[in-house]
Amino acid sequence: MCGLLHAQRPVLEMEYRQKFGFLAAHHAVMGHLPQDQAVASEFSIFGQTKGAKAWHAPYRYPRIGVTFFHGSVGNDVVLGRFTGAYAFSEFSMNRGNRFKLSGKLGAGLGYTPKVFDQHLNPKNVAISSHVNAQICLGMKAAFLFGKNRITLGMDLTHFSNGSYQVPNLGVNIPYLSIGYGRALHEMKQVKDSVLSKITYQKWFIGATAIGSIKEVFPTGGRKYPVMALSLHARKYAKPKVGVEFALDLMYKGSIMDYRDEIEKKPIDIVQVGAYLGYLLPLDHFHYVLGMGYYLRDKYQPDEPFYHRVGMRYLFDSGLFTQVVLKSHWAKADYVEWGIGYTFNQRK
Repeated sequence: MCGLLHAQRPVLEMEYRQKFGFLAAHHAVMGHLPQDQAVASEFSIFGQTKGAKAWHAPYRYPRIGVTFFHGSVGNDVVLGRFTGAYAFSEFSMNRGNRFKLSGKLGAGLGYTPKVFDQHLNPKNVAISSHVNAQICLGMKAAFLFGKNRITLGMDLTHFSNGSYQVPNLGVNIPYLSIGYGRALHEMKQVKDSVLSKITYQKWFIGATAIGSIKEVFPTGGRKYPVMALSLHARKYAKPKVGVEFALDLMYKGSIMDYRDEIEKKPIDIVQVGAYLGYLLPLDHFHYVLGMGYYLRDKYQPDEPFYHRVGMRYLFDSGLFTQVVLKSHWAKADYVEWGIGYTFNQRK
């Protein structure tokens, strides 16, 4: 798809947001953790895309930037105060000049000084590592006055380590926020002729090799290897819509010690799943979200459904890499570090 895109005026902006929320106890064993209101501050710097890529116009010239986070998640004594930073994309949902509604997707890293310790901090059943992944999903309304803006927002902020170390129930904090932003610099309007690298109405066939490490209870135990192979078929229907079907073969070493009274062979613990995912393509970079069902799961250590949320980067050669969190509903299973190849992508 080739065309002339008329870009809006790209703006460099800064924004401060004050956030108020609560710790969501998504497991019964976390019932003792919510003690206080979660109060946090965020400072963001971001710029508006200028039309140089084919995906900018269909997404209404999204903003891309970085956010710095610091604050409480609802229990300073047990969970500590988190400090983090994450990159994000902010997508406009309307074309208003004075009022703008947008959605936000962000991912990065967060740090807390308070982690689980069998003797010093045994009540922290949610976080066991100082450094954790931070994910933010939200919506924001902005009221514009010249170069100034007042914002009202809501988001869900998540911290966890993907079961690299247990306990790892993770923390989920719904926040409401109020903020102030200001445009710092405006660039001249530009027009760019671009060529989309997405081919529509064609099925792409490929495979992904996945590796990871997972720890299970009891705490302080061994870390188990995870290996998987995903065979997929992908198709893009529109600039903002993609779908993927996959057959997953998964070997999770921790299942060997699940119900250890049963003698097992390595082949016995191989899981087979059918997966359906939604793709949000931004040129080479894709967001991934989907759900699968275990067709073969002999010992059933978890729920029959599994979920994926993460990011993928595709190269012109057909190679791609991905970082995806696999979970069973709100419980993280492991982080999928993957490298794959699309067999029929190259011309």
